[in-house]
Amino acid sequence: MTAEALPLSAPSHGRLVPVTVHFDDLDALGLLHNARYPLMVERAWTELWQEHGIRFEGDWVAAGDACNAVKELRITYEAPVTRPGTYAVHLWLERLGTTGLTYGFRFCSADGAVTYAHGSRVLVRLDARTLRPAPWSEEFRAAGRELLRPAG
Repeated sequence: MTAEALPLSAPSHGRLVPVTVHFDDLDALGLLHNARYPLMVERAWTELWQEHGIRFEGDWVAAGDACNAVKELRITYEAPVTRPGTYAVHLWLERLGTTGLTYGFRFCSADGAVTYAHGSRVLVRLDARTLRPAPWSEEFRAAGRELLRPAG
């Protein structure tokens, strides 16, 4: 069964995106290497944003909202991933500002029931020519609002 074919339970907010842990993602102890978690989260976000037409294809000026930089990354590891297979990344936005955003994530079982790691990441949208903060487009903001975690 492919990752795309797995039935994923819908979280109350955000999206659950399937990811695959391969044998070579494991460290010498047979655990998912700590550096792989953020990489898989990044790949899940890339897939999600590409569904909305937001992608980098080699030209930073044309990239628009895909031209951004990480300001902060926090991650907490809750339980080890001990084998290859299909998992998921639960993604949502905590905050959507004019030029920045904070997203939350959970690296979890394919059905979202077990959390292996969780965290947040702050991104800043950049002007490709000046590398200074720039506002997100209205199209990006509309897609982002769908991912906002409800207050409370």
